[in-house]
Amino acid sequence: MAGLTARGICGSHIPFSPVGYCTSIQVFQAMTNAAASPEAIHPSLWRASQLAHGRGRVIETGYPALSAELPGGGWPVGALVDLLVQHPGVGELRLLRPALSAAGDRPIALVQPPHTPDGLGLSYIGLSLDRMLRVKAPKTADALWSVEQILRAGSCGALVFWTQYAQSSSLRRLHLAAQSSETFFVMVRPLAAAQDASPALLRLALKPSADGLTVDIVKRRGPSCAEPLAVALQPTPVLLSRHARVSRGSPAEVATGSQRKEVLA
Repeated sequence: MAGLTARGICGSHIPFSPVGYCTSIQVFQAMTNAAASPEAIHPSLWRASQLAHGRGRVIETGYPALSAELPGGGWPVGALVDLLVQHPGVGELRLLRPALSAAGDRPIALVQPPHTPDGLGLSYIGLSLDRMLRVKAPKTADALWSVEQILRAGSCGALVFWTQYAQSSSLRRLHLAAQSSETFFVMVRPLAAAQDASPALLRLALKPSADGLTVDIVKRRGPSCAEPLAVALQPTPVLLSRHARVSRGSPAEVATGSQRKEVLA
């Protein structure tokens, strides 16, 4: 084969090289395999027509229909998750209950919750009041600072942050801080924020329904979801009882501002 030649574009004869021929085949096969599995090139790559599988850690949602529509089959850990709601308290904590329970014995930080979490309601859905750390900040800037410090410290198993507004630069900072942690990080923002860009890997729009929530997948690593999902939620004890009861317990509260170090306690 050493004497073989191949005719080039201009008609000239090019010596045939079996080594180069084999190398070309290997390169072609590698390109074919990469096209068949983009994750082989990098775990953050995926086909637009398929859900990303990635290598990142996920937490089971507790709702099979929802898990089936999420990349990896659950909530991403170490990344920003956006929950967009018509109004705070629509049922976001009940939706997150299975994931928050999976945080183990690590604390759960609730930053700027719209209402004081009720001990009876938390215990009814299986969450211990002793694990809750409520962070109350006088200004949005202080709340953003607190969230970033909690994420970088990695002391909490989960962090839920309610805010009306956040600049894109703040979202990027929090997303980067989350990537350096093993914290399940969720931001709860107004539904109108769905029109704004976000670095979040997953964005869900939540609307109340008769049995729980209607969930629209605004953004995910994969194709768009044509139909909203119906997620049935466990009702609160107030809805199950004719007589509402008063809970005297409240989670530990941390004030920000002049005593910022207490946020990480």
